[in-house]
Amino acid sequence: MRFSRVIPYAAALVTLAAIAAIADEGMWTYDNPPLKQLESKYNFKVPNKPWLSHLRLASVRLNDGGSGSFVSQQGLLLTNHHVALGQLQKNSTAQHDYVKNGFYAATQAEEMKSPDLEVNVLMSSENITWRIDEAMKGVKTPTEEFATRRKAIAALEKECDSATGLRCDVVPLYQGGEYWLYRYKKYTDVRLVFAPEQQIAFFGGDTDNFMYPRYDLDMALFRVYEDGRPILTREYLQWNAAGPKDGELVFVSGHPGSTQRLDTYAQLQMERDLVEPNFIKMLKRRIEILQTYSARGPEQKRQALEEIFGLQNSLKAMEGRYKGLQDAEVMDAKKKSEEDFKAKIKANPHWQIDYGTAWDDIAATVEKARSRAKERFFHRPNSEHSLLAEDIVMYVAEIKRPDGERLPGYHDSQLESLRYTMFSPAPVYLEMEIARMAGALQHDLEEMGPSDPFVKAFLDGRNPKEAAEHWLRTTKMTDPAFRRKLVDGGQTAVEASDDPLIVLQRRLDPLRREAIKWNEENVETKLRKASEVLAKARFLAYGTETYPDATFTLRLSFGKVAGYESGGVKIPSMTNLAGLYEHSAKFGNKGDYALPARYVQGKSKLDLSIPFNFVSTADITGGNSGSPVVNRNAELVGLIFDGNIESLVGDFVYNEKVNRAVAVTTSAMTEVMRKLYGAGRLLDEMAANTTPGGAK
Repeated sequence: MRFSRVIPYAAALVTLAAIAAIADEGMWTYDNPPLKQLESKYNFKVPNKPWLSHLRLASVRLNDGGSGSFVSQQGLLLTNHHVALGQLQKNSTAQHDYVKNGFYAATQAEEMKSPDLEVNVLMSSENITWRIDEAMKGVKTPTEEFATRRKAIAALEKECDSATGLRCDVVPLYQGGEYWLYRYKKYTDVRLVFAPEQQIAFFGGDTDNFMYPRYDLDMALFRVYEDGRPILTREYLQWNAAGPKDGELVFVSGHPGSTQRLDTYAQLQMERDLVEPNFIKMLKRRIEILQTYSARGPEQKRQALEEIFGLQNSLKAMEGRYKGLQDAEVMDAKKKSEEDFKAKIKANPHWQIDYGTAWDDIAATVEKARSRAKERFFHRPNSEHSLLAEDIVMYVAEIKRPDGERLPGYHDSQLESLRYTMFSPAPVYLEMEIARMAGALQHDLEEMGPSDPFVKAFLDGRNPKEAAEHWLRTTKMTDPAFRRKLVDGGQTAVEASDDPLIVLQRRLDPLRREAIKWNEENVETKLRKASEVLAKARFLAYGTETYPDATFTLRLSFGKVAGYESGGVKIPSMTNLAGLYEHSAKFGNKGDYALPARYVQGKSKLDLSIPFNFVSTADITGGNSGSPVVNRNAELVGLIFDGNIESLVGDFVYNEKVNRAVAVTTSAMTEVMRKLYGAGRLLDEMAANTTPGGAK
């Protein structure tokens, strides 16, 4: 059943500080967990600091987008199939399609190295707002503030990196109201252990995506290695094969990517009027381009599958956001919330002097940004090879500058991770690259016009198809050794290179830097200043008992396993394995609803009453994919893989009545891994472990 009705959110949209006290809302930082809410609503007291520390250290971030958790002492890492999909695709060939057929390493020797996956574990965090404030003393203008802040952040990250050997990221929270230093243990030897067939991991395809009820085995297992051996860790989650119970309190520990709940009304207007419509337009065209390429044959379809999946997922999410922003009740409620905030500031003459102009400053900056907003969508070539060439041209220039003056992404503390991705041996398919670039250039030409500087530079007097052929057909960017040689040769080697893509990116570099400089001077500098002013005002008006917007950093969410009502229909909290077969039969066991052969042949082996997928009120968003769902004892009972359709406006506002996080149960994973995949060895490994976090 599909649910497409837009739910009014007006009743739920109040200040974060107020709503957090009464709803299961919030993506909370581990330094500020929702202790009062948990105790008042669920009579749950976090047992001790080690409970939180254990959950934090068992949670991981996968830097190609997603979350996960350690589930054994030997470094087994559980995440979603769709998070692992990129690595599965990069390891696949026409002869061995691990996306279609799945993968299982029966022994550790068979575990398959991921080409370019980095895993991060948050070891510690520290509030360094005072250090940023110290660096800003005596600075007078927003432009000076921007440059000084960037320099201070780079210095702090480099200092931390040198002192600890960890990956160190300075993270602004509350839109710059606070700055935190996050220290991560980094792993790059990550090997695939188990993944089911795409057909069961994404059962129902794009039609069922973001819908509920669901029947997806969206899971995969990696193992993390260090110095050639599996890591040994005490910090992993005990596997609870019984799974969750209806009405049970659960927690989600993961890395939500980005939310905009603290944005002003003017910012959301721009999202509604420009960002979402252009994003949707771009995504639709890129999907169309790849679907046309896929129609050439089965190998082309295999090559494009992962990219199409990601684009369709993004499109559906963006359309949900857009629909929410078009809801007058959502926008009216946001406006009222903002007016209430303004009234609190205005009521205090001193606050009004210090903070009262922030909203107008943001509105003026947003208006300025509108003039060049389309560039972010239609100045991209849609080519992996071209992006690699862009990184190389930028890299060799940026590293010659003082660390504190470099563009984000090129600071000393970030270079190791950047080089890891630049030299990835993952395959890139030339004919698909040409199709993607030609289609993107045609779209750019239509949207920006032939006189646009970027379009003129890309086309160079050619039509889009001819330009794509020219830039891509003879490039050597396919060879990681060639890329490494260019980087090691520095700017001299890059300036001397006659590789077509390097030539193109050298031509584009001044245009790109002009756009970056314009955005910094006219938008980013002013927006950062005004947002920080507003953040300080928010602390004064509402206190600190709330959570910041998501930043792809570790957060703790909570809620209960609970169904909901949509369009007058009551939706239960759980589906079961019997429902999987019924759902398949309803659609004739065909297309996206066809079951893999092992499920058809092995149906009699399964206990069909076992819960399969479930929903909870835990507050999540993109980036939470692969997050563990744990019970009060910090035992793993589920794995987040989606939100329902009503949750898509959750980037702006949360509504406990209908927002639901969708997960697969540990009970279903246990049942099918043992009985259909013969992967009992992995289950035994997980079940045999004991943990210090409140399990066996």
